[in-house]
Amino acid sequence: MKKLMGWVGVMMLVLGVSASATFAQDSGPMTSVGAGEGQVDIVAWPGYIERGETDAAYDWVTGFEAETGCKVNVKTAATSDEMVALMNEGVFDLVTASGDASLRLAYGGRLQPINIDLIPSWSTVDERLQNAAWHTVDIDGNGTPEHYGVPYQWGPNVLMYNTEVFKEAPASWNVVFEEQTLGDGVSNKGRVQAYDGPIHIADAANYLMHHNPELGIKDPYSLDIDQFNAALDLLRQQRELVARYWHDAFVQIDDFTNEGIVASGSWPFQVNLLKAAGEPIDSVFPEEGATGWADTTMMHVNAPHPNCAYMWLEHSINPKLQGDLAAWFGSVPSVPAACEGNDLLGENGCEANGFGSFEKIYFWRTPIADCGDDRGQVCVPYYEWVTNYIAVIGGR
Repeated sequence: MKKLMGWVGVMMLVLGVSASATFAQDSGPMTSVGAGEGQVDIVAWPGYIERGETDAAYDWVTGFEAETGCKVNVKTAATSDEMVALMNEGVFDLVTASGDASLRLAYGGRLQPINIDLIPSWSTVDERLQNAAWHTVDIDGNGTPEHYGVPYQWGPNVLMYNTEVFKEAPASWNVVFEEQTLGDGVSNKGRVQAYDGPIHIADAANYLMHHNPELGIKDPYSLDIDQFNAALDLLRQQRELVARYWHDAFVQIDDFTNEGIVASGSWPFQVNLLKAAGEPIDSVFPEEGATGWADTTMMHVNAPHPNCAYMWLEHSINPKLQGDLAAWFGSVPSVPAACEGNDLLGENGCEANGFGSFEKIYFWRTPIADCGDDRGQVCVPYYEWVTNYIAVIGGR
């Protein structure tokens, strides 16, 4: 156990997690689900948990509350770092964590393993996600990886653009990385955005992987120091073009509507809302491919309402919820059966949202020193991504 805890301590340091974080409970996952406690508190991305307040057609909360007696309380978070900070407070039950937060939470002792035997619909989850590395890890060192969540939704980070400026869909991410004259005869300088999060370094690495092959980048999350510095140089170049680093989806929507922004990496959520409002907006999956997110509903190690939390975990992979959410957010369900027979999603909704692009997406993942190949422990860990990205945004 001493050896294990030493290794976990190293992982905490590499992942930027406080060494004082509580290690996961030794008692293991729950073995039965009892009566609900009356509520469940969830940290979620905007748009992920709807109760019909924005659009009455999109409501997967009201029925759950009536059936279980568990009131759903939601705290939205705009970034993965914010999610980690909120879960560190220890007052929430669940979080819809992306891959750049999930390992930090798991190795930081913020999560409890999930007993998939208590999730009756587990077998319906996409087999590509059931044992995904961002939520299935061997933290207790017994040789068997534990599940630390239930897959929720996934999708690409798309290139959103103004169709009045781009008469044809931009083919490359170069419109947000390199200064150029756009279709309306005006420079892109001051008219593009970039994501306000260290994980955006992976977008730069993905771009360089295709345009500077001599760097030898094979994985945008496993960067040695030379590859990492090249990505930072590209981001410094991008900084001269960026009008705002966005992290709030609704602020980005306003910027595209009222502030003259014409191109940015974004989520399908913003694209869908802007198009629904009649704005001249569309999105594309550029030729270089894209990073993306595979989000997992994960449970706090000291969840105040564990029974209601397990009830929500089961509810979260209901095909109707999965299909409705995919239609609302522009994402892909973690349950393939949700792709069929959903009036809101439509017959081709899953394909339109990227179901067939799974292998082309570099899903967000917490960078660690271990490159995962024959280079060994020479890759730049996440805490260095954080400090360096702050420096780039600050003009250094």
